[in-house]
Amino acid sequence: MTTPIAPHITAFLRVHLPVTRAASPHTTDSYAYAFQMLFAFASARLKVAPSDLTVEQIDVPLILAFLDNLESKRRNAPSSRNARLAAVRSFFRFVEHRVPSALHQVRRVLAIPVKRTTSRLVTHLDRSEMQAILDAPSPSSRMGVRDRAMLHVAFAAGLRVSELVGLRLDDLTLQPWAAIRVRGKGRRERVLPLWKETTTAVRHWLSVRREVPTVELFVNARGGQLTRSGVEYLLGKYVALASRTHASLKGKRISPHVLRHTCAMLTLQATRDVRRVALWLGHASVQTTEIYLRADPSEKLEAIATVAPMRLRPGRFRAPDKLLESLRSPRGPVRPGER
Repeated sequence: MTTPIAPHITAFLRVHLPVTRAASPHTTDSYAYAFQMLFAFASARLKVAPSDLTVEQIDVPLILAFLDNLESKRRNAPSSRNARLAAVRSFFRFVEHRVPSALHQVRRVLAIPVKRTTSRLVTHLDRSEMQAILDAPSPSSRMGVRDRAMLHVAFAAGLRVSELVGLRLDDLTLQPWAAIRVRGKGRRERVLPLWKETTTAVRHWLSVRREVPTVELFVNARGGQLTRSGVEYLLGKYVALASRTHASLKGKRISPHVLRHTCAMLTLQATRDVRRVALWLGHASVQTTEIYLRADPSEKLEAIATVAPMRLRPGRFRAPDKLLESLRSPRGPVRPGER
């Protein structure tokens, strides 16, 4: 007997994650995208419509083939592969209590190991590169005013792209001081003050935003909510413009998250306090923020300055005699005609 997967994945995404687990909308969207890719892959592989797939068909061999396809064909990093696997595991833990006959299959899926990833240094921009991007939007057009305000807020607050597009008008406070309320990952909220320059850019945007039914702070040209892909497109556009006058930007892959990393690095260099950086970014643990310590050379330079170096014994290097050095080889140098 087979079990259709459609009703279970619907209950998982619409009830279990948002209600039972109190997962954030970003988490739910991320899991939904993972299953969109998985079911499209399974449909093509099994020659079955996605709506006709069964729980039993999503077995370990198919999941392993899907994960391999992510890396080999879609060029996903191991970290992205592991994130998709986490979504699949979470769903099968949910299925375990709804489909008792699939218990053995669930146990095998949960046993799929994650892939070890390389812990790379975070990519960030220096102050002049960041300034060039912020200056790229033209303030002479309505969309240019919006984009300038959006980039300033994204950088100054160190926002994730999901946090940026989710900002609402009632999250913004301009009196007695300017601040925004950010709904972060894991339903953690934080309130962040805004620089005077950022506040000025936001005020200019509010003056030309017009009355639209959308409650989000930043809207698209049609008055609807900006999307993640829309923000990525606009950032790429302004990086290309900025690279015309700032050659160091050419060839760099700059995503919205790079702006967040840049905010974190500049905050760390200014405060020398990783706890403040964690508070600013909305990290649940300071351990997550320690990745910026590894990328900041100033921390290592301070350590070098406080430790007395070992003395170097004086002396002069003498090159070995060429004849004696050639005789150190058991056979010595091989000359032409001696083979």
